[in-house]
Amino acid sequence: MPKIVDHARRRDEIALVACRVVAKYGFEQTTIARIAREAGYTTGMVAHYFDTKQDIIVAALRLILRRIEERLSHQTEAAEQPDLLALLCEALPVDATRFTECAFWTAFWGQVMADKRLKRVNVWIHRAYLRLFERCLAQSWPQWPQWPTDTREEVLRSVVTFINGLTASAVASPGDWPPERQIRQLRLQLQLLAGWAGAASTSAPARPGRRPGPSGA
Repeated sequence: MPKIVDHARRRDEIALVACRVVAKYGFEQTTIARIAREAGYTTGMVAHYFDTKQDIIVAALRLILRRIEERLSHQTEAAEQPDLLALLCEALPVDATRFTECAFWTAFWGQVMADKRLKRVNVWIHRAYLRLFERCLAQSWPQWPQWPTDTREEVLRSVVTFINGLTASAVASPGDWPPERQIRQLRLQLQLLAGWAGAASTSAPARPGRRPGPSGA
């Protein structure tokens, strides 16, 4: 009886290996042959699922986003009032798995400006991340509904910008950014933002605001 192959799972396996290869060797040194070797497959097997290295990278981006969403969903389902700091730490390189994901992200960011397709993918990824973090803030920050729309948008973008910067710093200099320091800095940032948002909400009337768009964090 022929073996039944789960093609979706195999695509995910290849994409996950690509994450590790990019994190270890960098974007330029990552080739389909190297990904295949690390995955234990032939180059032809990988080519059966992906036409180009770029296709593998896009699949890896989608996989990482899905993995983060799954971790966040698990935490929010486990508690009526999820802990915001714990939720947002899911996006930081505080363990080996998340370090690999974040190292892959930073390598990807370095390629965006030179590649039109990756630039379009980055727009989609950015929108997805904004929605994801906005959901975390809405579910876990009791003050969130009380703040005007413009204030919430500024807080959301500040959180995403801070996490991106902290991620890049921790990947570039892991010795300077152990998990404990990352978490302390994120906690401080949330405290500062909560104070600013509370003051802004009492000093200015609420105005209709636009939804966060793809222009950047």
